[in-house]
Amino acid sequence: MKTLLTTTAFLALAAFSIAQKPVQPELKATSAPILTLQGYQFKDLNKNGKLDKYEDWRLPVETRAKDLLSKMSVEQKAGMMLISTTRLENDWSFEKPKTTAPVTGRFNETDLVMKENMFTRLPMPVAQLFAAGTTRGVTKLHLRNFILRVNTAPEILAEWSNHLQALCESDGLGIPAIVTSNPRNHITRDASIGLSVGKTAFSTWPGELGLAAMRDPKLVREFADIARREWTAVGLRKGYMYMADLATEPRWQRVEGTFGENPGLAAETMREIVLGFQGEKLSQGSVALTVKHFPGGGATEGGQDPHFPWGKRAILSERTLRDNLIPFKAAIDAGVSAIMPYYSLPVGTKYEEVAYAYNKGILQDLLRKELGFKGIINSDTGPIDMMPWGVEDLNVTERYKKSQEAGINLYSGSGDPTELLKAIAAGAVKMKTVNESVYLLLKEKFELGLFENPYVDVQKAKETVGNPGFQERAELALRKSIVLLRNHDKLLPLKEKTKVYFETYFPQKGKAQASQVYLPAVQHPVIEFVQTPGEAEVVMVWVAPGAKSLFDSKGEPLHLSLSKNGINTCYINCLTAGKPAVLVMNYTNPWVIDEIYNENTKNIKAVLATFGTTPEAIIDVISGTFNPSGKMPFSTPRTEEAVQNNRPDVPGYEEGPEYALFNFGEGLSY
Repeated sequence: MKTLLTTTAFLALAAFSIAQKPVQPELKATSAPILTLQGYQFKDLNKNGKLDKYEDWRLPVETRAKDLLSKMSVEQKAGMMLISTTRLENDWSFEKPKTTAPVTGRFNETDLVMKENMFTRLPMPVAQLFAAGTTRGVTKLHLRNFILRVNTAPEILAEWSNHLQALCESDGLGIPAIVTSNPRNHITRDASIGLSVGKTAFSTWPGELGLAAMRDPKLVREFADIARREWTAVGLRKGYMYMADLATEPRWQRVEGTFGENPGLAAETMREIVLGFQGEKLSQGSVALTVKHFPGGGATEGGQDPHFPWGKRAILSERTLRDNLIPFKAAIDAGVSAIMPYYSLPVGTKYEEVAYAYNKGILQDLLRKELGFKGIINSDTGPIDMMPWGVEDLNVTERYKKSQEAGINLYSGSGDPTELLKAIAAGAVKMKTVNESVYLLLKEKFELGLFENPYVDVQKAKETVGNPGFQERAELALRKSIVLLRNHDKLLPLKEKTKVYFETYFPQKGKAQASQVYLPAVQHPVIEFVQTPGEAEVVMVWVAPGAKSLFDSKGEPLHLSLSKNGINTCYINCLTAGKPAVLVMNYTNPWVIDEIYNENTKNIKAVLATFGTTPEAIIDVISGTFNPSGKMPFSTPRTEEAVQNNRPDVPGYEEGPEYALFNFGEGLSY
């Protein structure tokens, strides 16, 4: 008996068939032949004249990754498990320049070998190949994961990326590269290698604290989406960012890169960041993120950082450890691709007192089993060679063994797999864990669409990066990140034609002159800017304390008072003494400002907080062109004594009612 389909059922079946039909992705190749089978095209990456499973984009990424894994040698797998710095021609990251020639899109073929720890200057157990010459790195060492530090034009980045991917495609199995970077879109005071690239050609947004201060999840998501488009345009497909650490120790030199001290705010911001960069799942248009530093690096001893032995102890209780996990859980729920553990070793918890890269309880029991993370665990730079806290007595082979048992999938820092191969050959590192790691790394590359098309359009990169439409949205964020904290006598917004003297006070290393008069190129429609305090009706000073850079640390005690951080407080007090004054503080840490302002100060009528913004944005706020809406992402201590007596693992709002001058969440509007 024949069954007749109704028209509706027939159309539904037809629609289902069309939906199941594979959609040909765009393929781009430089050396791999293109195979045509059943009306579809595929890249013959291993150039064997047939379609292998890993080359078949119609198959699930899990199937493709397993097939490719089965074809890789031990040497290829070991190379895949390293991520190290790579450099462009005339790119002198980590070295003194040897020529003044400009950076180009060609390769740097020079090996950069380090024999001592770049942070502590102590000898390392084995010399570290920190950056391999590009061609040797790809073809001989089988490297396929790279960190790009250079700050150069987008077209040069794009050209270099295409050259790198062409080299990878021509070699062996044709496995493409993933190029990773630290943040490139923020105004930051401490733009250091490994922290933030600083001012670039990319759209310029507030610092991370400023994103949190906006209290605008939608605009945070928009930021991440815009940055994603800029990054993918030049071939950057992975970010060593962002920091889910809570800023509970106000002296910590990495507070600037956090989203503040509150777990809920940090979690909300982190979720939008991950979804904006990655999307609901990884795809051809995604930038995969590596969120750091698990399980939270902000609870440091005395504010010192675990890049150094004097900062290796993380002071946590079981409760505060749980608070630190909240932003990481938000990132995991949003689908974050990778997580980076920090160098610290935990003190005050049930976990072994070894650095997190070696800590099986933290990585396997807590991160994998309890939090359900299934992605890549990427070590921070140098846990084997430079920061092996808690396992200093183990040799290099034993360190690889313990870190593998803990769950590290990708080792950052070294570009030489020799020591890892020795550990594998000795049986200290099991092929089972190697295969598990390489599978995850391959799976990410497949999900990002790199096997089909890792190349970028150089002209499109020039048009995309920093385009005016993107910067227009960034300008809104720069204004929304500003917090109005005090407005005595309703000085702000300033009345029309008010005469204002505006001085910036930004002490910088190597520069004798910290202060500078700000005069806009075009006269403002509301405010009349003048050249001397004597001409002014209102004096405004924007103060940006300059704490010692993280990597200049020598272990000396850290302070947050202004006079200890490059500010001549006598000068500021004289400047603001004679007339109504506006104090604008740029916060990279929760500065103690009692030397120039406290609740009894009469002359300073208004106080604003910035977290990386522009003079134009500040002027729009004080003139009333933009109504301030930001809220503080952390508490600021009243006194230096409060700083020195703080509990490093709790936020300022848990320190007691007398702790804060400005509270978390504070912020006024007109």
